[in-house]
Amino acid sequence: MPEQLDELLTACDVLGWYGHEDLIWGHAAVRDKGGRGVWMKSSGFGFEEMSRDLLVLVDDDGNILAGSGRRHIEFPIHTEILRARSDVGAVVHTHWPQVVAFAATEMQLRPISHDATLFVPDRLARYEHGDLITTREQGEAVAVALGDRPAILLAHHGMVTVGADLAEAVVTAVMLERAARYQLLAAAANPDFTYSDDHEAVSKREQHFTRGNIEAAWQYLQRRLHRERRRA
Repeated sequence: MPEQLDELLTACDVLGWYGHEDLIWGHAAVRDKGGRGVWMKSSGFGFEEMSRDLLVLVDDDGNILAGSGRRHIEFPIHTEILRARSDVGAVVHTHWPQVVAFAATEMQLRPISHDATLFVPDRLARYEHGDLITTREQGEAVAVALGDRPAILLAHHGMVTVGADLAEAVVTAVMLERAARYQLLAAAANPDFTYSDDHEAVSKREQHFTRGNIEAAWQYLQRRLHRERRRA
C-alpha cells in the first residue's frame, strides 16, 4: 500500500510539473489494491502540493475511508470508469488548455505526430455534456462513452485518460496534450495539413507505444522533474 501511494504522489508531481495543473482542479486516482475504492488526490490543493496525508481513499458512494483531505466532487469519473473497466488501474482527469481548445473545435484528432497515433484510428472518445461529473449516472455515461479506449475528451471541460497503472495513464495524458497542441499549430498554419493514413498510424503505434517505451517515458518524466527541482 505505501508503494501505491508513493506512485500516486509521483503522478501528481509529474502532472503538476508538466503543466497539467489548473490551480486546485484536476485529479488523478489509482484503484485500491484492497478493493475498497480509489485513492485519489484531494480537493483544495494543486497537484504539486500533494502529500501522503492529503491522499484520500474514496468508495463508490463517495465516502472517505482514509486520509485527511477532502474529496473532489468529480470522484465518479474515477469510480465509475474503474467499475466498468477491469483492465484499468488508474485514471487521470485534467483541464489542459490545448486539449480544452482542441475539443471545442470539434476537429477529429489526426496522426500528424507520433503522439497522436496512440489515439487514432478510432481510439479517442468524446463526451458532449460539458457539466461537471458529480453523480454516478454522469460517471457511468462517461465510462460508456469511453468504452475500451485510452482517453476521452470532455467537451468544454477537459480530458480523461486511463491506463493499467499510473505510468500508462500519465504518459497517455502527456501524449494527448502533445497531439492536440501539434494539430492546433498545424491547423493554424494551414487548414489542409497532412497526416498519416490509418495503416501508417497503426504501424507507428505498435512500434512506438510498447509497454517498455511507456515505462521508459514515465521514468524520463520523473528524471526531468528531479533535475529541474535540483536546479531550483
